[in-house]
Amino acid sequence: MKKLMLWTIAFAALPGSALFAQSLSGTWQGTLQIPSRELRTVFKISTTDADALKAVLYSIDQGGQPISANTVTRDGAMVKISILGIGGTYEGKLSVDGNSITGTWSQGGAPLTLNLKRATPETAWTIPEPPKPPKPMAADANPSFDVATIKPSKPGTPGRLFRIQPGHFSTINTTLTSLIGFCYGVHPRQIVGAPGWVETLKYDLDGKPDGEGQPSVEQWKAMMQKLLADRFQLKFHRDKKELPVFALVVAKTGPKITKSDGDPNGAPSLLFRGLGMLPVRNATMADFAGVMQSAVLDRPVVDQTGLAGRYDFVLTWTPDETQFVSLGGAPPPPTNKPDAPPDLFTAIQQQAGLKFESTKAPVDVMVIDRVEKPSEN
Repeated sequence: MKKLMLWTIAFAALPGSALFAQSLSGTWQGTLQIPSRELRTVFKISTTDADALKAVLYSIDQGGQPISANTVTRDGAMVKISILGIGGTYEGKLSVDGNSITGTWSQGGAPLTLNLKRATPETAWTIPEPPKPPKPMAADANPSFDVATIKPSKPGTPGRLFRIQPGHFSTINTTLTSLIGFCYGVHPRQIVGAPGWVETLKYDLDGKPDGEGQPSVEQWKAMMQKLLADRFQLKFHRDKKELPVFALVVAKTGPKITKSDGDPNGAPSLLFRGLGMLPVRNATMADFAGVMQSAVLDRPVVDQTGLAGRYDFVLTWTPDETQFVSLGGAPPPPTNKPDAPPDLFTAIQQQAGLKFESTKAPVDVMVIDRVEKPSEN
């Protein structure tokens, strides 16, 4: 009897033993406090057939579209959920009774408090039905802009923006060089013989397509090509020229990026969250190379990864003075912070398993034969 009592007492004294019996499966909800508003946030956590944890995030006050987590890990009481497609991470500590998690949400800036409680059928918040995806435009359609306005940007507007929405395409603070780069996939160094104003004058563009359905990215680009020919009188011919380039290749470690579960025909998401943080979602390697050459690097980027399909990952680095020059803002200030992210060339190997190799290669160039400032709307 004494032996049994001693064994029982020793087992009960094991620190945190009750935590390991608590399952994370279920619905967890809490309110994320941001400076301008409160966002109701829900995580639905479950177990896969392989006994791994998985989670889906819903931000109810931002539409409630489901966003799948890439990894869910638990180490005793500590829980971590990573969502690479939006550059978000949740880290928290599970309570002893298993009904609450005290934690923080990080997404590019300082961590924000996000405490979660296990929901019951009676307390669970209603998650709105996601909007139906727009009907795609016919693949063989050859659309044009039905309505398009081009006007000079407001002086002093920072940055640059391209936005594709259902039935709507817009840009803010974009030069003709960047518009050409978008629709023809070329770096400014691949544009030859253009007058100086194509790199300095900035425009806001807003357009809606003719025809029915949501155009694909390639159809948007074709529409932009027609618009530049009509409104800017753009004419050019192709040539080849050997230029310094960055070859995007797979590092020796192999790729560390996740296959996307997004719409394979949908638009990719590559929106910077400040200089040096790029969440990549539902993007091909060509999409990623294109945004790096158009916004970040000082030379063309050639995709030589051989990776097909679309991927999600987040790239975080400390920019140097040669990067983001095309955006027209001040160069990023140097930093001596010990916890600063690594430089781009180190970061892409460590975080994505990819590599930029500096080399020379013959590339296509656009030789401008004619271009004029845009006609009136």
